[in-house]
Amino acid sequence: MPTLKPDQIWLAPMEGVLDAPMRELLTAIGGYTLAVAEFVRVTDQVYPRRVFTRISPELFNGGKTQAGTPVRLQLLGQNPRAMAINAEKAVRLGSPGIDLNFGCPAPIVNRHLGGAALLEYPDHIEQIVRAVRERVPSDQPVSVKMRLGFRDRSAGYDIARRIEDAGADSLAIHARSRDDKYTPPAHWHEVARIRRALRIPLFINGEVWTPQDASDALRESGCQHILLARGAVSAPDLAVRLREERPQMPWAEVVELLSRMLSLLSATRGKKLASSRLKQWLNYLKREYCEAEALFSTIRRVTLEPELLSTLRSALPHVAWQIGPSPHTAESRPPEQD
Repeated sequence: MPTLKPDQIWLAPMEGVLDAPMRELLTAIGGYTLAVAEFVRVTDQVYPRRVFTRISPELFNGGKTQAGTPVRLQLLGQNPRAMAINAEKAVRLGSPGIDLNFGCPAPIVNRHLGGAALLEYPDHIEQIVRAVRERVPSDQPVSVKMRLGFRDRSAGYDIARRIEDAGADSLAIHARSRDDKYTPPAHWHEVARIRRALRIPLFINGEVWTPQDASDALRESGCQHILLARGAVSAPDLAVRLREERPQMPWAEVVELLSRMLSLLSATRGKKLASSRLKQWLNYLKREYCEAEALFSTIRRVTLEPELLSTLRSALPHVAWQIGPSPHTAESRPPEQD
């Protein structure tokens, strides 16, 4: 059976994981058509510019990473008018289109009728998408992320049809219900019925960890495009390997990425967060690299920066581990104005 390859690969947002520094590292490796930033939680107000640039500092670079990959802002909320006004502002600030989140399963988000909680209210989802599409300039795309339903995965068919009818330009479907959360498997085959009913581009998402997973997901769902999230963090070069035959990135190159991430985060988010995020990434990398588990075990109880660096240098003496300014964050930024 031939291996299927996606036409487009988007990098999904993951709160506290796939943020701007991680987008910078992963898009520099290549393979991505577009990246989506973490969501801006919209209530009933119009946010100042600093809210959008904090989530997506790529707005200071024309809405792109340093590698040139477009980064689209994502909104999450339940108020159609507020969502529409903030979407218009985000695009005006330089976001290449807008993405709407109806897929987040986090209880703290769902309790306030955000993310996947709205899957129980298809009429309301349609109102939000329509309001945003009417407010955002016609030459700027509106994309949507959803799950197959809240409890009932068969609900996804009607919701997806409503989203298309409301004017969305593309749709990404995480092939689980909200109640499924992240429990395997992802039900790729249940997206096939939706794919046959829609005219807009459809992205499949969920449990894509390897090129073979991607090929199976495309075949079972009938989709042509893929949205990567956890798989991208576990295998940093996954997007490139979905496009061309090549061996997995060697561990030595992954370690260089870890060093760059540590420097990027310490320069932008602080040294304490940088060390915790290093451990977080190693936890994801353990899925693909046995060396990651050994390094994680070495540093897991280390909390102080000097001790962390000393331990890292002892474990991997050939790497220039550092915490400090990075050339990736040295770009000058204009003063914040609303």
